[in-house]
Amino acid sequence: MKVLKLSIAFLALCSTTLLLCDEKLEEYISETKKEQFRYDYQKNDAESSKLRDSWIAPLNLNYSYSKSNPYGDEQTGENASIKIDQPIFQSGGIYYGIKFAEASRIYADYSIDVAKKKLVKDAISLLMQIKQMDLKREKQNLLIKNAEISLAQKKEDYLNGQLDSGFLDSAIIERNQLIQALYDIETNKERLISKFNAISDMNYKDAAVPSLEIITQKEFLEDNIVLTMSQSEIEKNRHFTDVTMAKYLPKVNLVAGYNWDKSDTIFQFGANEKDYYNFGFKANLPLDINSFRDMESSKVDYMKSKLVVEDRKRELRAIYEQVMQNIENFEKKKQLSVENRDIYERLLADTKQLFEAGYKAEFDVELMQNSVEIQKSDVAIYDIDKQLELLTLYEMYKNEI
Repeated sequence: MKVLKLSIAFLALCSTTLLLCDEKLEEYISETKKEQFRYDYQKNDAESSKLRDSWIAPLNLNYSYSKSNPYGDEQTGENASIKIDQPIFQSGGIYYGIKFAEASRIYADYSIDVAKKKLVKDAISLLMQIKQMDLKREKQNLLIKNAEISLAQKKEDYLNGQLDSGFLDSAIIERNQLIQALYDIETNKERLISKFNAISDMNYKDAAVPSLEIITQKEFLEDNIVLTMSQSEIEKNRHFTDVTMAKYLPKVNLVAGYNWDKSDTIFQFGANEKDYYNFGFKANLPLDINSFRDMESSKVDYMKSKLVVEDRKRELRAIYEQVMQNIENFEKKKQLSVENRDIYERLLADTKQLFEAGYKAEFDVELMQNSVEIQKSDVAIYDIDKQLELLTLYEMYKNEI
């Protein structure tokens, strides 16, 4: 009973400590996981920069050297050139390409944010469940103690000829089932610890459990990272539609180059060397039979992404309502446990008075005391169940826990 009280106090202390210290969510996941996410962001920046500057044509540097002797005498030749074919006008394609690159980076960053919050949520969820398993184990020990008291009573009644053996067998079976259930709780706890250790560097015994507050549906939707990611996809697809259209519009390129040649043959005295440059423009208008289909396809993706956002809002509202319904049910169960606790506390007080008067045995007092603590543990267990439900919302909530 003292252990249960200490566990509940420890959980409350952990929650308070977390709120006071304002720990960052990333602290729940391991350093290797955080490093992987940092690499994901870096790669995303690099890919975005590459896409943004893809309109800049490369500067081609060439050099060749040859040696031959077709007529018995050695001949050599060298050539070097610098060439560029740079787009300078693409009917808005350059501008749209830069905007598309930036929109793609934002969308990809949100995708990484979603994955990171999912992992953090998993770590916190496992931590909460581990703490909950401690409460369930303590509750199960109390149930076993009550079952042993009941078994002792039935055994005494049976030996005194006041009880049939069937009732004694039932008491033994009930005690054994409770012990087996305790073993299952301990096994499940170890399984949760193993999963937690796989994604976090924290010691689960010392890790603080965050205390989550209920948020309104308006807050949940306005600061929803999944919804924001979907909205950023609209911008990305809109710019891609413009990029696709610009592919089939007129383009103008700057063409320039510098060449140098040097040769030495038997038909000339000394080396022949020359250099020259070229400069100009070229225009292009692609007439592609699939141009309309290509533009239509990108437009469909853009229109669909708008519908996806509206559909996602509906899904998120449904998730919120389901979580609130689940929390309400857990609150009802918690309230029932509180009422039961009050009943058992009154019975405990009466039993203690009867014990002092000699009308009740000591195990009757212990039985009532265990029943009070069982109801207290149920209250704490339901509180964690409510926190686990809220965690479903906070996984998609942009604000820090």
